[in-house]
Amino acid sequence: MSAPRLRATPLPGIGVQYDLITREDRHLSVVAHRDGARTVSVYRADDPDSCAQSLRLTGSEAGALIDALKPSHHSASLLYTSGLGLVAERIEVAAGSRWNGRVLGDTKMRTDTGASVVAALRRAEAIPSPAPDFRLAGGDILIVVGTREGVDAAAAILGRE
Repeated sequence: MSAPRLRATPLPGIGVQYDLITREDRHLSVVAHRDGARTVSVYRADDPDSCAQSLRLTGSEAGALIDALKPSHHSASLLYTSGLGLVAERIEVAAGSRWNGRVLGDTKMRTDTGASVVAALRRAEAIPSPAPDFRLAGGDILIVVGTREGVDAAAAILGRE
């Protein structure tokens, strides 16, 4: 039996399609849509190019499935968790956020939560250790490190539910 093989294919304007060929030569795919939704498709064993079943999941349903498949995973945004009780998580600044166009220091995030913004991702650019005068923009993804409670509080400050 061969090892599982995973291939990622960008789908411009849609997201990314991940194709998995299992050790039993079964084909399944997951399309990760830009809006957080996922489409899971399973292909026929006798014709790996013919889709036998397709299921569209909301972002929260996909998160629940991830939790079922890998219970140590707590969030679709979770990057890392340590034995020290620290997590690193992605938090997006929404286009309609009250912080869009304002500087990071205005959020008082570090002071109020103890969580630190260690990087900002903007389009194809990474900005390490953004200073308090870093101007936030809708679509920015902030990499925040802190305790679970601190990161959740930081997400609440940024307006994520």
